[in-house]
Amino acid sequence: MGKKFLYAVLLVVLIAAGVEVACREEWLKRAEDRYYDLWHQLAGRRYEPRHVAIVAIDDQTRLEHQDEPLVFWSPHHAQVIKVLREAGVRVIGLDFIFVVSAEAWLKKLKLPESHLSRTYDLSFREQLAAGKVILGGEWAVDAQGNIKLLLPPPDYWASLPGQTNDVGLVRLYTDPDGVNRSFLPAFPWGGEERWTTFAQLLAARAAGKEPPEELEPPSPIAFAGPPGTIPRVSYQHLLSGTPQDPQIQALKDKVVIIGYEPSEVQDIHQTPYARPMSGPEIHANIVETILTGRSPQTVAAPLRWVYLAVVLSLGVALFFRLSPAAGLAALGLLGLSAAVFSYFLFRGNWLLPAAAPQLGLLLGYLGILGLRLTGEEKERARLRQIFGRYVSEEVVEKVLSSGKQPDLGGEAFTVTVLFSDIRNFTGMSESLSPNEVVEMLNTYFSRACEPILEQGGMVDKFVGDAVMAVFGAPAPQPDHARRAVAAALAMMEKAREFQAWMEQRFPDRGFNNFRIGIGLHTGEAVIGNIGTPKRFEFTAIGDTVNTASRLEGLTKELGWSIVASDRTVKAAGPGAVTGGRQELLVKGRQEPVVVLEVKGLEE
Repeated sequence: MGKKFLYAVLLVVLIAAGVEVACREEWLKRAEDRYYDLWHQLAGRRYEPRHVAIVAIDDQTRLEHQDEPLVFWSPHHAQVIKVLREAGVRVIGLDFIFVVSAEAWLKKLKLPESHLSRTYDLSFREQLAAGKVILGGEWAVDAQGNIKLLLPPPDYWASLPGQTNDVGLVRLYTDPDGVNRSFLPAFPWGGEERWTTFAQLLAARAAGKEPPEELEPPSPIAFAGPPGTIPRVSYQHLLSGTPQDPQIQALKDKVVIIGYEPSEVQDIHQTPYARPMSGPEIHANIVETILTGRSPQTVAAPLRWVYLAVVLSLGVALFFRLSPAAGLAALGLLGLSAAVFSYFLFRGNWLLPAAAPQLGLLLGYLGILGLRLTGEEKERARLRQIFGRYVSEEVVEKVLSSGKQPDLGGEAFTVTVLFSDIRNFTGMSESLSPNEVVEMLNTYFSRACEPILEQGGMVDKFVGDAVMAVFGAPAPQPDHARRAVAAALAMMEKAREFQAWMEQRFPDRGFNNFRIGIGLHTGEAVIGNIGTPKRFEFTAIGDTVNTASRLEGLTKELGWSIVASDRTVKAAGPGAVTGGRQELLVKGRQEPVVVLEVKGLEE
């Protein structure tokens, strides 16, 4: 036991260290990301967004203004921003990349000087100058691989109170597999400089704070739910509505993102929900994450180590005790439990690895399997070789899977012992040659032992024409007495069938009355290796064995085929059909034994 414990502790320590290295090197990141995505899909809608909404340029809006190029929508933007401002929204974000203004485009066409080329964007610039508006910027890579910053036209950003400080990058942080799970407060720009992201800038303005000055690592997005969870109002509804409209009034005190979301929109991205989500909605989820502080938190490393150690210790302990097949089932159950536990923590915005403990459990199972194959399994093979000669494969497997190896030096069991011999064997053997006697016995024993093995009994030994069998050891059997009675009755049937074989094999010997006698007794016996260091056998000894042998001898005197003690009949339970009953003194015992003739066994 001490060596096993040492192996287990060493295995747990080595596996835990290996799993920790795998986590630090992000070898399991892809698997953990898959679980993270699955948790979102299982959770569905997680909470009701309270701080953000989307004003969507949807299909209805596009149909109403299908003859107007988007570059000339600045008066519409001004009207929508004005209505939102009057409705009391906190901050407005325009999720567009304004490449050129309408006025600049008109000037570029070199049309005759007109009032429109100077004032077309005036209302929009006035709304920008009034504050509470954030514009979007982006970067692009030219043919030479240089990164170019794409800001709104100067006449737009110059109208903002903070000018370029009121412009945020709409670029999203994407994992290597193309899924948006996290966000960056800012992207590095030009060495140590940084440029605040669009959503971070919106959240900071809404909270009345300045964006973080330092570059920070990615943070998980606490998605409120699958695509469509963030509340939306049609852009067209604001163009034709008033601030007193109930649907518009619902936007009060919210961060509102105006975004382009018609059905043919190209600004869509992969999220953990396995369904594309529009860029404005991802920005909205980031804003909601920041303002609510709901960003999922990774479980602290010490707690994660303790958890891994507990799971591994439990798994290794089970794998040591169970058979390989049962251990494999335990591996699946523990792995599933680890995933379920990780999911429920996720529901509480805590992130606990699921793939890491599963990998540890798998390594633990393989480690224990390897130990068995190199050490313990050899011992199990030795025991299988020993018991395989005496008991059925079912009993062998039961002994090996019990986790408790039998004490080959001797162990007490409550058992039922069966003795059987052939009537008038001496007379038969006188009519046969030695080779024919061996042939007859081998054929008979092969048939007579079938019921014993079928009932889970142990064929203890053959003594001349006698068979000794034990039920209830080396694998304990609560119903050993009933099994022994059933085996005895089946042996009687085999003896009747063997009569036909005797007549066919030896037709001229007059063997027309092949019969056997069987004695059964239940009690305690010692089971173990008996003999000398040079020669021993695994057998049963004790008064129970002697009494069973004596009862078998009484079959001739009483004329009964099966003689069983009353202890065996009572232990066999209901259904034992008996005939005669007598109380007799048995040689070697001072107390008389009540014996009964067994004739059948009902279900």
